[in-house]
Amino acid sequence: MSMSNGETGMRDWTDKSTRERLEKDVAAVKSDIAALTDQITDALNTFANSAGKQARRGYKQARQNMDSTLDDMSERGSAMMGAAQDAASSLEETLEEAITERPLATVGIALGIGFLIGLAWRR
Repeated sequence: MSMSNGETGMRDWTDKSTRERLEKDVAAVKSDIAALTDQITDALNTFANSAGKQARRGYKQARQNMDSTLDDMSERGSAMMGAAQDAASSLEETLEEAITERPLATVGIALGIGFLIGLAWRR
């Protein structure tokens, strides 16, 4: 089964046109893959930038919340300290008045409390 020159020429022409078409198709696929790679890279960069911005915003918000909470706690602590100092001062004044008005009763109460503490300590 030998081929004639016409069949060989036709086969070469078909193979050549097929090869050229395949080369064009491969080149088009490579170009499409490169474009898709660029699009994916851009999308990932955009996503990373957006995520970074959101993380920074979240950090700033958390920092502000923490600062606000610390300020509130400081104010409350100062108010509680002031109230405790006022109560201690008031108690001191009350005890001074009681001691000056009834010195014997105060000594008796102190002895009674001391006796009760001594009993409890023994057990």
